[in-house]
Amino acid sequence: MVALLANEICLLNQRLRLLDDKALYLPDESALLVSDVHLGKAETFQSLGIPIASQMNEANLDRLRQIHAQVNPQKLFILGDLFHSKKSLVPEVLRGWEAFLKEIDAEVCLIVGNHDRRLIAALPPLPMASQLNAVTLGPFLLSHEPEPQHKAVLNICGHIHPVVRLRSPTDSLRLPCFFVERDQRRLTLPSFGEFTGGHEVNLVGNSCAYVACDGEVIPFEAKMVI
Repeated sequence: MVALLANEICLLNQRLRLLDDKALYLPDESALLVSDVHLGKAETFQSLGIPIASQMNEANLDRLRQIHAQVNPQKLFILGDLFHSKKSLVPEVLRGWEAFLKEIDAEVCLIVGNHDRRLIAALPPLPMASQLNAVTLGPFLLSHEPEPQHKAVLNICGHIHPVVRLRSPTDSLRLPCFFVERDQRRLTLPSFGEFTGGHEVNLVGNSCAYVACDGEVIPFEAKMVI
């Protein structure tokens, strides 16, 4: 086995690189994975009269540009919920995403999530592929929602926006995390987008949460967060 970098883990004999900015890189597949970007969420709130700054879209895309430049993948997979709602599909949001697609040198594939299903027909032609169902990539099964009875070595998914809560006698902190359920052979990615909330995961049995920070990976197990 190749020696692991500080921000890599070996899970079920597969090498995974957990990046600080809530993205996953699969070195052996030259594939970058992100989930739950939720572009245009600010515009959705604005349409309801709630003042949210639109700059978060460009901030999310800038982070994705930086990650792409860092690992230079051949493939980029978005594991669902690229856009937030039909009200997200304003010209500024669409132009920003299309400009990003034209800038990068990678095959881009959107695995359609529950938010995307409601708006996919309204999307203009874009230089990316889209898949309604889970995608097999080497030993991995990529999906938006968890695949309950998969037969792959590892199911990598999104959807639940996992966070782990750390507690002290006087305070607590919620951190986006990579959530591993070994018994289900599943890894759930944190939500890539800002302002997307999070679901607090329950660390029991063989489950584990990884927080990527400053180029290293910090594991948390059940006994560490009680």
